[in-house]
Amino acid sequence: MPKPPVSEPVAELLAKANPATITTLRKDGTPVSVATWYLWQNGQVLVNMDVSRKRLEHMRRDPRVALTVLDSDGWYRHVSLQGRVARLYTDGDLTDIDRLARHYIGKQYPERSRGRVSALIDIDQWFAWGIDD
Repeated sequence: MPKPPVSEPVAELLAKANPATITTLRKDGTPVSVATWYLWQNGQVLVNMDVSRKRLEHMRRDPRVALTVLDSDGWYRHVSLQGRVARLYTDGDLTDIDRLARHYIGKQYPERSRGRVSALIDIDQWFAWGIDD
């Protein structure tokens, strides 16, 4: 698997509002994958979650994560990123979730009453399928 930085075609795919899954690790090491919104910014991935999500507990205990991004125009084009949560922080004013929502649905995030946490992920390695360099 290549190390960062990602190639320009991969960065272009990551910049789009494509479907993605994030994988975290349970206490016993079992991987758990869920759908997620993400933003590619300055070579890092930003994700955001409700404070009650189990994946937040997993990230706090073990920062290793994987993110797979599928090209919405053709799922045989995808990128898998492996990395570590570099920073977890409270999204108190919902700035990050609003950025994600505008990226994916074109408006601010509708649920305003629940606490949110953001995670910035550093990429250790990546693999692309069906993307020409």
